[in-house]
Amino acid sequence: EDLMKCMKPTYLGSFKQNDVALRRAGINRIGNLLVPNDNYCAFEDWFTPLLDDAVREQTDSHRTWTPSSLIREMGRRIADPTSVLYWAAKHSIPIYCPALTDGSIGDMIFFHGFKNTPLVLDIVADLRALNLSAMKAPRSGSLILGGGLVKHHISNANLMRN
Repeated sequence: EDLMKCMKPTYLGSFKQNDVALRRAGINRIGNLLVPNDNYCAFEDWFTPLLDDAVREQTDSHRTWTPSSLIREMGRRIADPTSVLYWAAKHSIPIYCPALTDGSIGDMIFFHGFKNTPLVLDIVADLRALNLSAMKAPRSGSLILGGGLVKHHISNANLMRN
């Protein structure tokens, strides 16, 4: 959503809205956020050239892509100061996302692989980088938005400090 909101507006709705009616109107509900179908089309138009370049680098230069390197490239290319990914890329702050393929990004990577060489993302390299970052830090803490998988990865990385 961070990138899509830079391209087209996302609207605040309600958790209780009628999903069938929204779907008929071409609107997707993500929690209490309402995202028109056109937003996904705009994102796909923006993201597909990035995937083309990533696959080309993977094939021609044998570059190993990780979720965090793909996220950094997205932040570099969005060039929009309202984006969290933009600022992270600008200041070389890694964003680790162990569930990058959950949602529209995963769908686009999946479909892109039918017409092209599939993009391979090395999630273990990111896990290693996250764990080593926590292990080497003089002090450690976390700001967790949400829970589940992300919370577990951060907590586990900090367990490596012991």
